[in-house]
Amino acid sequence: MIEVVRHGLSCDALGPVDYHETWRFQRDLHARVVKGEHPGAVLLLEHHSVYTAGKRTDPLHMPLDGTSVVTVDRGGSITWHGPGQLIAYPILRLPQRVYVGDLVRRLERCVMAVCTQFAVPTVPVTGRSGVWVPADERGPERKICAIGLRVTQGVSMHGIALNCDADLSAFDRITPCGISDAGVTSLSQELDRTVTVAEVAPVFEAQVQEFFADFERVG
Repeated sequence: MIEVVRHGLSCDALGPVDYHETWRFQRDLHARVVKGEHPGAVLLLEHHSVYTAGKRTDPLHMPLDGTSVVTVDRGGSITWHGPGQLIAYPILRLPQRVYVGDLVRRLERCVMAVCTQFAVPTVPVTGRSGVWVPADERGPERKICAIGLRVTQGVSMHGIALNCDADLSAFDRITPCGISDAGVTSLSQELDRTVTVAEVAPVFEAQVQEFFADFERVG
């Protein structure tokens, strides 16, 4: 089974952790996996409120009010992380013939399976990473999960951010993921009830074991 690490968290109450602390933890674990000293793991956590900008961030999409942004080495554009958002960082050696695009698609399918468990319909959108709720009577298509990865020396890092009961007003200061013609949503907003990270985490963990079962055979 894939090891799932609730970084600094308990099983009953997931508490936010500092982004910089977790980024250091990712880099250290990544180096160990590259060296063959660790089989890899998926980190599950929440962050304290932070904006992060990937390699494709357009300066025009950044906050205009002076809010600080952490520039990181993942793909994608700018996004927000914070309480009420389930973060998953797969620090895994990719099997042969599995490439970064394949990993993105696999993560999308994993998140979509989680959303199905909560009766929230989702779709991938051609040309746009992440997981989306399709346009319906509630509004136009809207992103429920952002994905931004980096794969170096055959090992992945960074990952996904699934909105559970996050304060979506944090996205108002930026152009999330550089996309201006679509909205942002959460499981709570779609279901009109509070869906916490603690409720979603075990469902996501179960899907990780299904969608990443073949990764454990890499040696």
